[in-house]
Amino acid sequence: MLTYWLMYLIPASIALFLGRRQQSNQMLWISTGFIFILIIGFRFEVGGDWFNYIRHYDQVIGASLKQAMHGGDPAHKYLNFLMARWNLGVYGTNVVYSGIFMWGLIRFSRQQSYPWLAIVAAVPYLIIVVVMGYSRQAVAIGLFLLAVSYLDKGKFKTYVGIILLAALFHKTALLLLPLGIFLYGKGLTLRLLMIVPIAYGAWDLLLADRQEHLWKSYVEEKMQSDGAKIRVVMNLIPSLLLLKYRKEWKRSFDDYRFWFWIALGSIVSVFLVSAASTAVDRIALYFIPIQLVVFARLPYLARKHVKPFTMKVVIVLGYVLVFFVWLNYATHAQYWLPYQNILFMDIL
Repeated sequence: MLTYWLMYLIPASIALFLGRRQQSNQMLWISTGFIFILIIGFRFEVGGDWFNYIRHYDQVIGASLKQAMHGGDPAHKYLNFLMARWNLGVYGTNVVYSGIFMWGLIRFSRQQSYPWLAIVAAVPYLIIVVVMGYSRQAVAIGLFLLAVSYLDKGKFKTYVGIILLAALFHKTALLLLPLGIFLYGKGLTLRLLMIVPIAYGAWDLLLADRQEHLWKSYVEEKMQSDGAKIRVVMNLIPSLLLLKYRKEWKRSFDDYRFWFWIALGSIVSVFLVSAASTAVDRIALYFIPIQLVVFARLPYLARKHVKPFTMKVVIVLGYVLVFFVWLNYATHAQYWLPYQNILFMDIL
């Protein structure tokens, strides 16, 4: 448990106690990213799906490339195939995944008003639970963050390319393609005409043969996820804050429409989660970045009512509470405790 709190205290301390110039230090970002990659990538028997991913790796040991690529998410299959060939184990896959995720997270966070608050918001659930639990969807989310960082600079085609890559790791990432058309007003029709055939083609290639099975499993059979209601509420709060400060947001940032649609999806999720909690929960994981962007901008957006430092303290303490409750009372927290790392097992 101490390791998890260390992961939280690093960005929280930087956000609260270092000045803007110190926070932007390149080596500080690199060293923090490196520490997180070591903790995430070399974890041992940590996460609810740990043994599923061990099974994914074991299935490709000694297999031909054609056998290894049969079924499943192609990029995930191929990466496991390479790691098995190189005898690097599931840890090789996890290090690559954690590296991709941290690249996307750091690039995205550094574009925010208070970048280290984005990391603060990411640690308790996105990093600890999602990245250390659902590896394939975690790398897809990391690529989504990376794609948004390019989209924010007007690079729509780069966004589309990265999202298509994310879909090779987890097919549900295809749902993120249409979001790219909402960032800027000019060229909306052209972007729409570009997205429709690409989305249809990718869906037909990756999901068409699975859509009936997915609908039956997630919707008709009403597969349930413990804690789904709490997780969608975590996205609901920043979504409502986005709407509350929409005028200031529009004056200061160019991406209101993009985040409005994610906020709308988060709000709708609250009303749908009881009907199909697992399906909604999996989709809502892609909405978690709204926590990062809203809370990383909130001290600026609310500066007329609350001093920025006070708001930073409130955000840090709020996530302390979230983190404490999850570690001590969540049904499945036992799969994350105790934290173990393959690098230090023979030392400790």
